[in-house]
Amino acid sequence: MHSATDSETPTPPPHRPLILITGATGYVGGRLLARLEQGGHRVRCLTRRPEELQPQAGCDAEAVFADMLDPASLAEAMQGGDIAYYLVHSMGMANRFEEHDRTAAHNFGAAAKAAGIRRIVYLGGLGRDEEATSPHLRSRREVGTLLRESGVEVIEFRASVVLGSGSLSFEMIRALVERLPVMIAPRWVAVKTQPIGIADLLAYLVAALDLPLAGHQVYEIGSADQVSFGDLMRAYARQRGLRRLVISVPVLTPRLSSLWLALVTPLYARVGRKLIDSMTVPTVVGDTSALQAFPIRPCRVDEALAQAIANEDQEYAATHWSDAVSSSGETRDWGGVRFGARLVDSRSVTVGVPPASRSHFLTS
Repeated sequence: MHSATDSETPTPPPHRPLILITGATGYVGGRLLARLEQGGHRVRCLTRRPEELQPQAGCDAEAVFADMLDPASLAEAMQGGDIAYYLVHSMGMANRFEEHDRTAAHNFGAAAKAAGIRRIVYLGGLGRDEEATSPHLRSRREVGTLLRESGVEVIEFRASVVLGSGSLSFEMIRALVERLPVMIAPRWVAVKTQPIGIADLLAYLVAALDLPLAGHQVYEIGSADQVSFGDLMRAYARQRGLRRLVISVPVLTPRLSSLWLALVTPLYARVGRKLIDSMTVPTVVGDTSALQAFPIRPCRVDEALAQAIANEDQEYAATHWSDAVSSSGETRDWGGVRFGARLVDSRSVTVGVPPASRSHFLTS
């Protein structure tokens, strides 16, 4: 005689959406990959160099070849996906980065629509449309528009300076303050911005997976503090116990500023130039709807800086801005990366070695 439970059909396991990530080799994308894996999500990374990324991925993540400028590769890589993160840009290219961004966004949106992707999460930049005078900010705006025109639902986050160990903005602040007791700074250091800590940015990106939404939405995100780049340098100096003087002068153009940065910091001039171009206009939150839509209250600037300094001192950084191929250029001349005033050659490979074999593996 069978009980009622014997004849019941076993409950199938719940569907685990497949999440696609572009830009997983970059600063934000690399940390998002780790956060999603920790949350038990299935992840597929779309990259031009899957052989380099796969060793860093966990058991629930895979790396597949995809080139944003090759529609055929995108069509294959996106099959079976549910939600896609678009975190790529061509800012590190020597020229024509706007054209590449435009083509990549169009190809990605079309492939997402054809593959049945139900939502795209895109990270853009803050700044009012009428003040988006830099090519970098204009391109970020255009990418968001092109993704929405694909017909796929889009959540676009707009952020300004990202504060975290290894981020481009934090690296520039740290390098300048640590090296120069007196800084003759150009006028753009007084322009207001509204930074966000990397932990808060990741919290927004992850929360976008389950946000109830019908249609497109743009969210402007940042801390409660509106500060200038000069304020950030002074705040860093205070936390490091350094006495620094910042003197603002109106003579350095963005082009001259990028060359100045290339001399006193390890930043690449072409990336620094595009970053500075976007700093010449205010990048602050004008729409606070993100605070109503998400249960996230970003930390203050001093706290974000303290976290970045602590993480850098303890472990350098989990990811660096220069990890992204688009930031570093098409090729790398050596195996390491420039990390502030240091050159760090960090390489790791994950291997499946049982604990019993560990001593043999280390000595062989």
